Amino acid sequence: MGANHSPRYWIGVVSRSHVVRGVAGGFAQLCHGKAAPLKRMREGDWLIYYSPKTAMEGGEPLQAFTAIGRVRNAFVYEFAMSESFVPVRRDIDFYECSDAPIHSLLDQLSFTRENRRNWGYRFRTGHFEIDEADFKIIAEAMNLPLSFTNESL
Repeated sequence: MGANHSPRYWIGVVSRSHVVRGVAGGFAQLCHGKAAPLKRMREGDWLIYYSPKTAMEGGEPLQAFTAIGRVRNAFVYEFAMSESFVPVRRDIDFYECSDAPIHSLLDQLSFTRENRRNWGYRFRTGHFEIDEADFKIIAEAMNLPLSFTNESL
């Protein structure tokens, strides 16, 4: 990785159907295509997708972490999906992993443990930073080999 900083760790909230599209295409798209969340991330940072539902419109509840990847480069770019919808994307190198339901992690993660009753509130922002300890808990639950995460820590 060409990053000259310690990696930061991010959660992006995206439906499973959109996660599948992003993983297949090697990109992240967050908060209905807004640029700001993607610009906060830097090359070498980690992104974990959390999917509250299987699909944005009418999907079934899922409440699981569904993908994990690393920001590939410094570029944030527009991608025209239609004449009226031109979201912003960022290239991500996704890793092979398993889904990790959040309910088994609620008491372990600092950002859910603090407000256990309203744990889902934090996810409403669509994108937020987590600490390294929480990242490692989620990565382990997703069966990501920790050798991937340790290469730059």
